[in-house]
Amino acid sequence: MISKKIGAALVLLVVAVLVYLLAAGPASRDPAGSAKAPPLSGPLAGGGAAALSDYAGKVVLVDFWATWCDPCREEIPGLGELHKRLSPKGFAVLGVSMDEEGERAVKRFLTKQAIPYPVILNGGERPPAGWSAPGLPTAYLIGRNGAVLRRWFGGKDLREVERDIETALTK
Repeated sequence: MISKKIGAALVLLVVAVLVYLLAAGPASRDPAGSAKAPPLSGPLAGGGAAALSDYAGKVVLVDFWATWCDPCREEIPGLGELHKRLSPKGFAVLGVSMDEEGERAVKRFLTKQAIPYPVILNGGERPPAGWSAPGLPTAYLIGRNGAVLRRWFGGKDLREVERDIETALTK
């Protein structure tokens, strides 16, 4: 039988967690299922800048990742391959680095990995306004019309991702 002190402590813990979750709310709105993807823009690791609006009329996979994230590092080569193979059909990957270590660390990683797609430097763990990345990797598939078609939290089955991309490319 649980003592009254332990029971009370558990109840307080549960209440505290619920209050925290309700008070904090999501860091930003989750765009999945929305009519249009939120704006997204920023400086590129390779210089210059990019915006999601630059890809109007294309199917885009927006991939939130970080250099310290093992599942992110594991799927980057596959995403690069999809980017290269499907770009002639109107597809692109747009990476968003959530690293706090700075541009130098991200550039070093990108050079070592030979990532063929552009990467926006977000400069921190909070996603850009209007986006949600509760864990990394997080990815969103954006249709040619700018609508969010699908989202993935955590590692992805790249065969499933490719099927979803191919379907989106036919629309």
